Formats: sequence, structure tokens, C-alpha cells
Amino acid sequence: MGEKIRLQKLLSEAGIASRRKSEELIQAGRVRVNGVPAEIGEKADPKKDRVTVDGKVIESKVKKVYLMLHKPRGYITTMSDEMERRCVAELVRDVPERVFPVGRLDRESEGLLLMTNDGEFANAMTHPSHHVPKVYRVTVRPGVTEEQLVRFSTGIVIDGRKTAPAVVRVLSEQPGRVVLEVVLREGRNRQIRKMCEQLGLEVARLRRSAVGFLRLGMLPTGKWRLLTAEEVRRLSAAAALNARSAGKQQNRKTQKAAEFRHKQ
Repeated sequence: MGEKIRLQKLLSEAGIASRRKSEELIQAGRVRVNGVPAEIGEKADPKKDRVTVDGKVIESKVKKVYLMLHKPRGYITTMSDEMERRCVAELVRDVPERVFPVGRLDRESEGLLLMTNDGEFANAMTHPSHHVPKVYRVTVRPGVTEEQLVRFSTGIVIDGRKTAPAVVRVLSEQPGRVVLEVVLREGRNRQIRKMCEQLGLEVARLRRSAVGFLRLGMLPTGKWRLLTAEEVRRLSAAAALNARSAGKQQNRKTQKAAEFRHKQ
């Protein structure tokens, strides 16, 4: 008898969706195991059980694919859209395997978007504790003061929670228009746009130029290329290193808190 694994992992390995998105599919009742609606936490044997998504039987063994897409403005970061808006799935139809986006770029943003059918890799790239840095080129209006740059760098409260410190520098400045480079180590929904809104800045253009060491380079808008094995290895290694570093910092905080309570 084969080994049973969690459905979220099975779906991610099949290239259906990331683990997080797979949970949403299960909760929505779109996943069935041997004809029975699946539940969160349920396990299945990919060799014995019949697992379907929207009635389609999934295959657990597919070739893992990793690519970078130069997402244009006007496309939403999803593989389908019930409102019939343009989505990034249209740009990767010629990819031999089904892939899904790693994280998001909002509709009016552009630039480097990773896509894969490897759920473990996607989770490593997007998990909050891994802190993979992302570099953005942001054009704002009307101009930026030193105080605004400081607030950007030290953190701004959005959606009731303060953002992590960002690295910000001015690339160019013209009357009524400034181009910034912003480096984030977290990936909250529409984070840069919301931060700029809090500062009274209008975002005229937002482009992600790098994820970790991986840069967009000269890849044309709307085109994609496969990542090399070395690029995948380096990205995964960087995420693992950041996760270990974050774990050590958390352990030190926990230890200090325990020592403080002991002294009381």
C-alpha cells in the first residue's frame, strides 16, 4: 500500500495550486477523494485514491517547471477569471506543464513574476518567515520629502499593522515626479501602493525588477523564460537561509523574554 500524504501537498506537487490556494479549493468543496468531498487535513494515497478537482482527476507526478514572466500592466495574477479579465495564464499557454503564480503583482503593476508547478518552492518563496527580498522601481507624484522617505524606511501602519522596514533610495527626480527603488522583505497585498497612499503619494508606475538575486534584465514584456537549475537552487537556498536566521532571532527573543520573567 502506498503512502498517504496531505491533500494540500498532493495538489501542489501535481501543479494544481500552492498549498495555501489548495486549502481554499478544499474549503470551497471543489476537491473530492474517491467521490467524497475532501476536508482540510485529509490525506490520500496518490497511487490508490482517486483525487479530483472540479471533476478532473489529477496526476501526482509531473515534471517540475520554474519560470520568470515579465508581467505587463493590465493583467491579473491568476490562472482564470470569472469576470473575463486578462490574466497571466494567457501569457504562459505554451509552457509544457501547468504552472501557477508565486505570490502576486496587482493588475496595474508589472515586472518579474515567478511561476511554477512546485508547491514546496512556491511556499519557500512566499512564506513570511523566509524574507526573500523583492526590488521595485516606483514612479510617484508629486515629489518626495525626506520625512516621507524616513517613514517609508521605518514602517507605516496599513490594514492595522505596521510594515517591516524597507530600503528606499531616490533614483531620479524631476519636477512633480520622482523615481524610487524600494526593497521589501515581506509581501502584503498591494503593500507599496497602500504605503504611498498613507504618505499622500500617487503611484504612476510600479515595476518589480528583482526577486532575491534574480533580475528581470532584458526579458521583453509579456514573455517568459525558464529558470536554470542553478537559479532555482540559489533561490531555494536563500529562502532556507533566511528562514533559519528568522528562527534564530525568534529563539533569542523567546529566551530573553523567559529570562526577564525569571528575574521578576
